[in-house]
Amino acid sequence: MPPLLRIEGLHTRIDLRRTTVRAVDGVSLEVQPGETLGLVGESGCGKTMTALSVMRLLPPGGHVTGGRIVLDGTDLTTLSDDQMRHVRGNDIGMIFQDPMTSLNPTIRIGAQIAESMLLHRDVSRKEALDRAIEVLRLVGMPHPEERAGDYPHQLSGGMRQRVMIAMALACEPKLLIADEPTTALDVTIQKQILELIDDLRRRLGMAVILVTHDLGVIAGRADRVAVMYAGRVVETTDTETLYANARHPYTEALFTGLPENAAETRRRLYSIPGLPPDLTNPPSGCRFAPRCRYATHECRDVDPTLDGDVPDHLFACIHPVGRPEVSEPSARDHVRYRLLRDGGAGEAASEVGSNDRAEPLLEVDHVVKDFPVTAGAVLQRRVGRVSAVADVTFDVPRGSTFGLVGESGCGKTTVGRLVVGLERPSAGTVRVEGQEFSRVRGRALRQLCRGVQLMFQDSYGSLDPRMRVGGILREPLVIQGIGSRREQERRVAELLDEVGLPRRAVDRYPHEFSGGQRQRVGLARALTLNPQLVVADEPVSALDVSIQAQILNLMQDLQRRHGLTYVIISHDLSVIRYLSDTIGVMYLGKLVEIGPADSVYERPRHPYTRGLIDTVPAADPWREKEKRAVGVTGELPSAIHPPSGCRFRTRCPFAEEVCAHEEPQLRALGTDGHRAACHFPLGPAA
Repeated sequence: MPPLLRIEGLHTRIDLRRTTVRAVDGVSLEVQPGETLGLVGESGCGKTMTALSVMRLLPPGGHVTGGRIVLDGTDLTTLSDDQMRHVRGNDIGMIFQDPMTSLNPTIRIGAQIAESMLLHRDVSRKEALDRAIEVLRLVGMPHPEERAGDYPHQLSGGMRQRVMIAMALACEPKLLIADEPTTALDVTIQKQILELIDDLRRRLGMAVILVTHDLGVIAGRADRVAVMYAGRVVETTDTETLYANARHPYTEALFTGLPENAAETRRRLYSIPGLPPDLTNPPSGCRFAPRCRYATHECRDVDPTLDGDVPDHLFACIHPVGRPEVSEPSARDHVRYRLLRDGGAGEAASEVGSNDRAEPLLEVDHVVKDFPVTAGAVLQRRVGRVSAVADVTFDVPRGSTFGLVGESGCGKTTVGRLVVGLERPSAGTVRVEGQEFSRVRGRALRQLCRGVQLMFQDSYGSLDPRMRVGGILREPLVIQGIGSRREQERRVAELLDEVGLPRRAVDRYPHEFSGGQRQRVGLARALTLNPQLVVADEPVSALDVSIQAQILNLMQDLQRRHGLTYVIISHDLSVIRYLSDTIGVMYLGKLVEIGPADSVYERPRHPYTRGLIDTVPAADPWREKEKRAVGVTGELPSAIHPPSGCRFRTRCPFAEEVCAHEEPQLRALGTDGHRAACHFPLGPAA
């Protein structure tokens, strides 16, 4: 069967004022009808630019300078702008990375979806709106008739992503390009979106290009994978072969940087040194050589071609890793993957220090936080309350890490804000070193605030765009009246050294840094006042694998060096398990399970925890295929009117009548401190 899409020797350039970026440099790919191709690699490696080249939606100054893009027999590079407008949305649909910035905030959802029908089909406005509602129903949008009249800001992140999918599918395209469709979504919404794309691909018979940095997403969804680096494809084959026997050192390095592959051994994550090359002046020879642990002088002189031992597994490397292939890999023949998972190809072991049960630095005791719901523009009458945190109790020993996990809307961030004193509890107490924020004043309050710091989820949004990094890091010292100007500047230089940023970064603004560098600035800001407790809210959310490994290693190094105590908030269970000594699982304001990290992950006792673990995409195609549990299904209930009894009962496969009438309490399920709030807890081998 001829390919639906064939890309041959694609070259894309972006002309800047003084230089030219070679964003895509000789990429060749094929996508068969009904097939899913995964494009994977670090940020800046050319994945999105390849997808935008297919759509002819390049940024200002961008243009295709060479090669062919043939869709169903038509070379898209030869079409005029008017002809290409007919192809976009009609033959090719695209799901953009950030739905909030891609949707028009001033137009209702139904009208935005209907727009493509009006452009590409001879239909009336009523027929186009009817089709919009039909497509919203197709993508699983609850109450599609009502949602069609909403604006984007009235929808949750998962719902906005469904709207983007509906817009892309309105005209039933032959090819769907999904650019990071699940970035920063929690695991349950992520699973729903990926299953939706997969189901629609089968039902509509379309091909899919899945652009992502998440190797777990690729493992469970893609038929074939192309690994990109520095604007080129460095390895391509079918998914199982790639995960069983990665041949390019860059692909191997991506696998060894995954926290899930080092969670059991607690080895230090391998992080690829340096950054991808500057594509305005790419290096000669192999572009990965400056960062490759196997590179030789030959690698820096010879530019390897995309070739391989077998026709279906191509890689561009002079000194490939793995083993030469002589036969098709079986489902159990993934020796290389097991080696990577156990850390055999990583750095020397560096154990994460285990903490004995020391005195608690943080005590959260029966904390409740309700937010009022008001109505009326003037009188603001109270008509209800949002139960954000409902009777949560836990403590964190000094020098340990407590991981808080759960879906978006479960109250994790609210707990974090209560811990650092940005919110006051409606009931209960939060004590740091025995002191409560609500009971101290003056000098004692300032001293307490210095000891507790917060790393915000959005590092870019939390940094003042008008201030240079030097001023951002000095600001807490100035406010607290600590040291002279020279001493403050010396402290800033020390902080930059500790988080691995050059000292010249003091003169740069936040927008001049990459996402990983901004996360380092956020961590440096949290450490400025030498705190004892750091609350990190989604510290590696939306970062690609190599940058994530660098930040996680840095956080562990700083913890060992300064005796820090962490509260880590995340929806990524692999990150939580790797970093944490203790894990707490929250659902709709309640703490439903708590215990040692390995015990909670390997022997979950609450059905919600089991569902979250089953929902997380694993970077292992065989494990993904063998998963029998469906994970957490259904929608999160409203926190204004939470279900009676057990709040999880409306989504629990084991719920019985007692669950509706009697609220379960946390009770011990073993001798290691593992507790769960469930009437019918799962067995140890669940």
